[in-house]
Amino acid sequence: MPRVYISIGSNIDRERYITAALDALDHWFGRLLISSVYESESVGFDGSPFYNLVVGVDTELAVAELSVRFKQLEADNGRLRDVPKFSARTLDLDILTYDDEVGTVDGVELPRGEILKNAFVLLPLAEIAPADIHPVCGQRYHDLWQAYDRDQKLWTVDFIWQGRLISRAAAS
Repeated sequence: MPRVYISIGSNIDRERYITAALDALDHWFGRLLISSVYESESVGFDGSPFYNLVVGVDTELAVAELSVRFKQLEADNGRLRDVPKFSARTLDLDILTYDDEVGTVDGVELPRGEILKNAFVLLPLAEIAPADIHPVCGQRYHDLWQAYDRDQKLWTVDFIWQGRLISRAAAS
């Protein structure tokens, strides 16, 4: 069964919308592999900080069906599409990888380019899939994170979902 990694982000009512996304994914897929929740500065625009995480699921659903479901989930949670690309959002879900698929599949770029560009995608992916190999560059996500050298700050936050602590803030 294909393993899919999904990035989730929100910078409006963050706890509410991240919880809504996790609830929906849990309903659709059952067992979730969940990274810590990271807070990060907005990238590409001046805005409130984001919460970001990565979730791994196993599914037989095709990329097209996943994309439709995620867009509907975003819409159901107040995501606006008629705003600039880099702007505040209630909920953002992106398919990062679909097994080892490479190229444009059902209109989705795989693997997603953000994996190699943004700390808020690469770090949580490296956390839950350190030994997995990026299907284009051939490196483990752990090694990609170790070599990451862009100036993007992020930090873990306390986050409770379904009564369990899935993320703990780093001690200062």
